[in-house]
Amino acid sequence: MSYQPSAPHLVPQTAPPTQSLPHRGVRGGARGLSAIADAAATQVPHATALAQRYELLERLGVSTAASQDLDDMARDMAEKTGFLYGFVNLFLEEQTFVGLHQPPPDSGYVIVGRTMSHDHGWCPEVVARKKALPLHDVHASPRFSGNHVVDAVGIRSYFGAPLIHHDSGTVLGTVCVIDPEKRPLHEARRLRDIVISAGAQVMDRIAPAPGR
Repeated sequence: MSYQPSAPHLVPQTAPPTQSLPHRGVRGGARGLSAIADAAATQVPHATALAQRYELLERLGVSTAASQDLDDMARDMAEKTGFLYGFVNLFLEEQTFVGLHQPPPDSGYVIVGRTMSHDHGWCPEVVARKKALPLHDVHASPRFSGNHVVDAVGIRSYFGAPLIHHDSGTVLGTVCVIDPEKRPLHEARRLRDIVISAGAQVMDRIAPAPGR
């Protein structure tokens, strides 16, 4: 998650090597061949969705570079929820954090960069389901506890919401907050609503609805 674009890019690019979470490997054998076939089967829809996102971003005039305004929105979302990390995340070749808030470098917490593999985190689930995902404790569900981010960053709670273009229905990415502490279940609705509201604010900034 260490790569930060130095300039706006509105065409697919190959990101340089990162020092972030490793990509999941494919082992040999029959299962390995099956995994390769499964991956190949998903390339076409993934490429189509990626092309749609780039086309829409270009049409809207939205940069894929880091933005101070979006960093501020990520910080505001993190502060309102009381979480250490906040993200505005575009789903490009990798998850790309155009907005990012995190603890200071000398805080003792893990410092993340601007990209992460699609294989990691919970935002891919949010994009796939096109609705918010509140995880007050990622260990409460085996489906969500087995995630490399849990060990690599030490995360216990996650709240994310999709960034959906109002006209086309295209999912551009997500907003989310993560934290090393779990949250009480009774706070989940409030935290989810804060993140959903933050997502709406991000979309109003990058793609205001007609008449606004």
